[in-house]
Amino acid sequence: MKKILLLGSGELGKEFTISVKRYGQTVVAVDSYENAPAMQVADAFEVINMLDGEALEQLVKKHQPDIIVPEIEAIRTEKLFEFEASGIQVVPSAKATNFTMNRKKIRDLAATDLGVKTANYRYAISLDELKSAVEAVGIPCVVKPLMSSSGKGQSTIKTSDDIEKAWEIAQSKGRGDVQEVIVEAFISFDFEITLLTVTQKNGETLFCPPIGHRQERGDYQESWQPQPMLEAQLKEAQEMAEKVTSALGGAGIWGVEFFIGKEGVYFSELSPRPHDTGMVTLAGTQNFNEFELHARAVLGLPIPEITQERNGANAVILSLVEEEKVPTYSGLEMAATYTNADIRIFGKPVCRKHRRMGIAYAYGETNCNMDELRKKAKEIADKVEVG
Repeated sequence: MKKILLLGSGELGKEFTISVKRYGQTVVAVDSYENAPAMQVADAFEVINMLDGEALEQLVKKHQPDIIVPEIEAIRTEKLFEFEASGIQVVPSAKATNFTMNRKKIRDLAATDLGVKTANYRYAISLDELKSAVEAVGIPCVVKPLMSSSGKGQSTIKTSDDIEKAWEIAQSKGRGDVQEVIVEAFISFDFEITLLTVTQKNGETLFCPPIGHRQERGDYQESWQPQPMLEAQLKEAQEMAEKVTSALGGAGIWGVEFFIGKEGVYFSELSPRPHDTGMVTLAGTQNFNEFELHARAVLGLPIPEITQERNGANAVILSLVEEEKVPTYSGLEMAATYTNADIRIFGKPVCRKHRRMGIAYAYGETNCNMDELRKKAKEIADKVEVG
């Protein structure tokens, strides 16, 4: 049995905890607030500011973990190199976590060092620099904090009047303590995908069927698997994903995002952990869902293959309350009347406007109509009201 220190205890960490405990492991869940989702199923929990390097170090000394699994961006990732050097396994690796928790490092690695195709981009650390960056890449463009996830702090600049607002959004809604932003030229794409990529300690890199997704306000609203695409496009995305994950090293699952358009495949972002859009795999679309794959890779258990079992789609259950409060849920009875479908409430202790509180998913045979599945998942999600 190994002791796992989970840094970040949201809904993704909760599902990972469930998966890894099914293999007999011990989990200490850590976050900045009490009763976070993963804490509800872990063996123990701690509440600290993970950007505080000293607090992080004291936590590691206290629990003496065998494995550290970072699940959020707001971590003093420099400390992970020290922990790794002391013999603790960092997932997928200290380098991977340090690079991918900061958009600047991962973008420069992909575009400059590895020659992977990306959108034209610039960086800015002040409003004046942002104005210059926008002029360089052109309008429309997208502004993202260097440290964030799930689209938080992201906005699209459509006219010069949007620049100041975009800066304010990035500064107020990004995660961590990094002020700098990345400005990306807007790519004309047909669709975007998450390519879940699994790297193993002593095995080949494996790929899940591509996942399509739709975003609003920079955050994903629905995802579905598989996303139809040309075999040549999929192969190009797989080659890019393997190139970047190999450069970063380590074992685990990665959420690698791509834009797919007429001009080719563009690398967008990479997360060194289960991806929010990958929650569609909870619908049984694969022989192992993304959390089970992550657990196996982290523990060094072999994954012989990843197979598609059926089609699936999910839609988020959002809170629309104006003020932060303890959530209540209604409409569960109606949501539960659908066949080949289910809902998952994450167990977050408070809700606020547009916070993701759960998902609804629907599934069918591999030849079923994906548009109908997406519609069904959305209908179910809409039955559940968060109050």
